[in-house]
Amino acid sequence: MKILGIWGSPRVGGNSEVLLDAFLQGAQEGGGEIEKVALRSLKISPCLEIYKCFKDGDCPIKDDMQELYPKLLSADVVALASPIFFYGLTAQAKAMIDRTQAFWARRYVLKQEFPGENRQGVLLATAATKGKHVFVGARLVTHYFFDAINIRYAAEVLVKQVDEKGAIRKRPEVLAEARELGRRFGQGEQFGKVKVFPVV
Repeated sequence: MKILGIWGSPRVGGNSEVLLDAFLQGAQEGGGEIEKVALRSLKISPCLEIYKCFKDGDCPIKDDMQELYPKLLSADVVALASPIFFYGLTAQAKAMIDRTQAFWARRYVLKQEFPGENRQGVLLATAATKGKHVFVGARLVTHYFFDAINIRYAAEVLVKQVDEKGAIRKRPEVLAEARELGRRFGQGEQFGKVKVFPVV
């Protein structure tokens, strides 16, 4: 199993990165082949709405997103990790997602064959506050991101009230859940419906 971890935080060693690392550790223990991509280290332009992708399915913007496209296509599992900024994903994560419009065009405009059977996606998100709707925006955007790249939204680990750097380390039970979830994905387990870990 190829597991692609996409880290969307601008802060090194922050809570979403610690959560992703726990997930990837478990995936590797389960026999998966893991890769971690740090969006903060990539130069990814926002979508410029050129619409060339509607003609051939390819994005004409030549930046670091071109290296990420094949990774998104070849992964069996895509894990997106992000802190919550203003009730949504980070700008780094959102820019990457918007650029998958090219894949959306391949699927829905050009009707091209597209890898997808049995591929799964995971959202790992952390929030500083405890607002009732704090994850709603991230969940919705992630759902349609996964749809654009033709993978099933299979699981999520959502953690509230972790703000200062490394605060999530004081919640070992959450990291253990993420690690166990990763192990199950690494072993190739398929989830029939979204596996939701309690928002704590």
